[in-house]
Amino acid sequence: MPIKKAAIKHLKQTKRHTAKNVAVKNRIKQAMKTARKVLVTKDKAKASEAVKKAVKILDKSAQSKIIKRNTASRLKSRMMKALGKLK
Repeated sequence: MPIKKAAIKHLKQTKRHTAKNVAVKNRIKQAMKTARKVLVTKDKAKASEAVKKAVKILDKSAQSKIIKRNTASRLKSRMMKALGKLK
């Protein structure tokens, strides 16, 4: 355990940030999973909506540097490619 006040504060901050990051990553995973499921059903309207929601979550998380920008870009690209195959 940390002894200095600054180290104690840093530990508290790290725990708080970690909890937030895990929550956001879970939202990303859930959105991606939902988008993939809808893409399999081949319903264009629902798929478009699910992909749009997932892209929004990916963009926000990349902007706040929870995931890397290129990772978000790669995932969005793959979803859009799959969405394009439906049309």
